[in-house]
Amino acid sequence: MADPALERERPPTSGSSATAPPQRADEIFLEGPRSRFDELITLFRVLLDFLRGFRVLHFVGPCVTVFGSARIKEGHPSYELARKMGAAIAQLGFTVMTGGGPGIMEAANRGAKDVNGRSVGCNIELEFEQQPNAFLDRCVTLHYFFVRKTLLVKYSYAFVVMQGGAGTLDELFEAITLIQTGKIKNFPVVLMGTNYWRDLLKMLEKMADEGMIDRSDLDLIFATDSVEEAVAYIREKAITPFGLKLVVRRHLAWLGERALPGS
Repeated sequence: MADPALERERPPTSGSSATAPPQRADEIFLEGPRSRFDELITLFRVLLDFLRGFRVLHFVGPCVTVFGSARIKEGHPSYELARKMGAAIAQLGFTVMTGGGPGIMEAANRGAKDVNGRSVGCNIELEFEQQPNAFLDRCVTLHYFFVRKTLLVKYSYAFVVMQGGAGTLDELFEAITLIQTGKIKNFPVVLMGTNYWRDLLKMLEKMADEGMIDRSDLDLIFATDSVEEAVAYIREKAITPFGLKLVVRRHLAWLGERALPGS
């Protein structure tokens, strides 16, 4: 029976899922429908990405994920703030998790190591070779952005959002949407740097005024310039409600997982 769907001539293929280098995995996956064999190969590559993530991160302990720009250099006020925030998170007993790259991510991981805390990263394979920073106890490099974002959320009890660009906004709103829709618990979301985020907070107020979000959704975000206030908020919203406490457990590794030292 004829299919009445609109058709167009497909442009020349830019590669196969079976032979694509890791840094082009997302690009090829998102180009549109491919052969069923290619789609099956993609499915297995996604599965392997998740398996790598589970093996590396399963025993890292409750995390707080820090989002922020890869472009900020050491010496920038936001770098130093992220470093202090990473140290404070680690001193609360959490593992500091980031995207594993430079900039704010490096600063937060570095802060954790400053106080002998635990530090992990979910790096992404890119064409311009984003390298994992030097302050990670454990790092997994992934091929698919959506796998990376899922893992950054999966192991976290709070999210700290530093100065950043489009990727940081994407991660921020992903977390808020998951909380808003009940897909994850009401974990705290902290925006660090009120001056930088002022216009975004005004936009959220406008969205509430227009009925695009509930006014109660504004309470999902806590904005501050103070590391002490951020830590107190995380303690109140992430430690007390979920009954988190420091323990040392013996782990049985089914998939080759390894615990971090001291966990």
